[in-house]
Amino acid sequence: MRKTRAKAKSTPGVRIIGGQWRGRRLPVADVEGLRPSGDRLRETLFNWLQPVIHDTHCLDLFAGTGALGFEAISRGASCAVLVEQNNTALDGLLHARELLSADTVEVKHADAVVLCDQPPGFPCAPFDLVFIDPPWSHGSHNQILKQLLQHNWLKPGAFVYIEIPVRQEISSFSQLHEIKRKISGEALALLFCYKK
Repeated sequence: MRKTRAKAKSTPGVRIIGGQWRGRRLPVADVEGLRPSGDRLRETLFNWLQPVIHDTHCLDLFAGTGALGFEAISRGASCAVLVEQNNTALDGLLHARELLSADTVEVKHADAVVLCDQPPGFPCAPFDLVFIDPPWSHGSHNQILKQLLQHNWLKPGAFVYIEIPVRQEISSFSQLHEIKRKISGEALALLFCYKK
């Protein structure tokens, strides 16, 4: 009689891959368009940020699972604001913050485009590091970039990470200098440095 190998149980959620919460998992809400950054791309991003992540003030727009914002805190950022419009995803972020006892993380229920069309009203603003990883059908990254610059959301020398489909275009802004680029499958990852 042939023995069948038992399938290994997979733990649901997105894994934090470095720092104090390494190996902990964040819940992934069943939300249309929610597409957490993969481990490999996140590892690449935080390798890029390794020399500058300590004590940064972070903004995670379109936070979804919060993988980028919580990863930043895990690796030494001092505070993070996670912005999410969807109620189900928002509940997941609040649950993750509680599970991790992440007191330096603020979860904001808002439309990122509407929020960024005004000066920032957060204690840890302006920001050293901003993550822009919208749902791929959203296509609002260029508008968000313009708003961040226009309304002084960024500290001089801040880093801005954008993850979009390869097929989408990115506008050019004189104050944002591309320093890193990686294509992973259908995703284009870009890291900019803000210089006034």
